[in-house]
Amino acid sequence: MNGHLISASKLLILWLSLPLAFFSIADEAPKSELARSLESLKSEVLALNRELFILEEDLLFPASTQVAVFVSVDIGRFLTLDSIEIKIDDNDVAGHLYTKRQRKALEQGGIQKLYLGNLKSGKHQLTAIVTGIDNEGRTVKRAATYPFEKDDEAIMLEVKLHDNLRNYRAEVIIDEWVL
Repeated sequence: MNGHLISASKLLILWLSLPLAFFSIADEAPKSELARSLESLKSEVLALNRELFILEEDLLFPASTQVAVFVSVDIGRFLTLDSIEIKIDDNDVAGHLYTKRQRKALEQGGIQKLYLGNLKSGKHQLTAIVTGIDNEGRTVKRAATYPFEKDDEAIMLEVKLHDNLRNYRAEVIIDEWVL
């Protein structure tokens, strides 16, 4: 009889633990379903945020008035970039003081969007003033101007800090991207 009592007590414990096991399995199912729902909602929010950002850019900077200025560095052998100042039609529109990490990223082929703004159609002039340290440790400034005509299309200009191997000096070159 004692053996039956042990089996009965084991059966009673098993019978009492079944609802707990069932509820823990049942609790995990809604949690995983809830997690999937949250992931799906998060993806939808990110997609909506991206669409809103694009719409905001289109509203704030329509293609008919948009001008963008980018910065790149050739190798940086003859001038270590310190700062840049951008003027359009003698109005200061952008400037940046570079950290060592940002300089390194540019020297490794990175391109920085420095300015995005609106401009009326017509003739304009971009001026870029670059300050840095030359290969002899002196602080130097280099500048370039670029006349351009703005029409109904967006215009993208790149300010390049280029190492000139003929005279061992860095020069500032401004190019217009053709889309």
